[in-house]
Amino acid sequence: MRSGGFGVTVRFALLAVVWGASFLFIKVGLGGLSPGQVALARVALGVLALAVALLLRRRPLPRDPVLWGHLTVVSVLLCVVPFLLFSWAEQYISSGLASIFNATTPLITMLLAAAALPEERFTPPRVLGLSLGFLGVLTIVGVWHGVDVSHQLTAQIACLGATTCYGACFVYMRRFVSPRGVDPVVVAFGQTGSATVILGLVAPAVAATPVHLDLAVVASMVALGVFGTGIAYVWNVRIIAAWGAANAAAVTYLTPVVGVLLGVLVLGEPVSWNQPAGALLVVLGILAAHGRLRARRTTETEELVRR
Repeated sequence: MRSGGFGVTVRFALLAVVWGASFLFIKVGLGGLSPGQVALARVALGVLALAVALLLRRRPLPRDPVLWGHLTVVSVLLCVVPFLLFSWAEQYISSGLASIFNATTPLITMLLAAAALPEERFTPPRVLGLSLGFLGVLTIVGVWHGVDVSHQLTAQIACLGATTCYGACFVYMRRFVSPRGVDPVVVAFGQTGSATVILGLVAPAVAATPVHLDLAVVASMVALGVFGTGIAYVWNVRIIAAWGAANAAAVTYLTPVVGVLLGVLVLGEPVSWNQPAGALLVVLGILAAHGRLRARRTTETEELVRR
């Protein structure tokens, strides 16, 4: 891992906190806003932050209409649908539980990539990782309690629907957007801008309920939009440039920890034993799928041989 300086380490820690806290901000925002209003505020404030970043970096916007078409698809899969689903789900489940389900994104992405991209075929480590992740999801849901078709169960399914959208979007971006070599911050601006337009157009249907604002709701939306959806993306780009994509992706392991801790400390949310246990299985699945567990065992074996 290239150090990239103390500043990159600070950005990594802040990114884990901001993304982990996003689910807390959603929960607080729902105290005065509907799920649709939370999603709209999130992307609108996020695109404003990204617009400032583009102005400071003096990055021009693309003029290719085909690219804008792809970015519109990305906005639906990465912003519109998952932001609505997570916001709706958190009306019925804790913010910590939502953050745990969000951690399944890398495994779902891997599963969809294996199905859609010939170069992303299944390998033994990936099969092991997906199996551990699936077992983790079953543990989080608590399948031994039986199937209870309630809002809580449908909310958990909605969270998995959101992470499935994320996974489908990452595969779509790799195939249609990444080969164009567009600046990642420009892509982020394009997708959040398109999402703002889409959610603004459908607002009469999904975000027309009365608004009840107070300091906590406003502050949560500003933090969620400006930092969690805007500035955090810029931080992530810089971390990837300094440390590489694989090391930067380690933030995935920290966000559910932050999400659960904040839910407990700030909102007093209860945590069942199966939720952190399932989250641990999901994280182990991610590590196994990327060969990290095998690599660690190999390193330990080599160290013993040298001794």
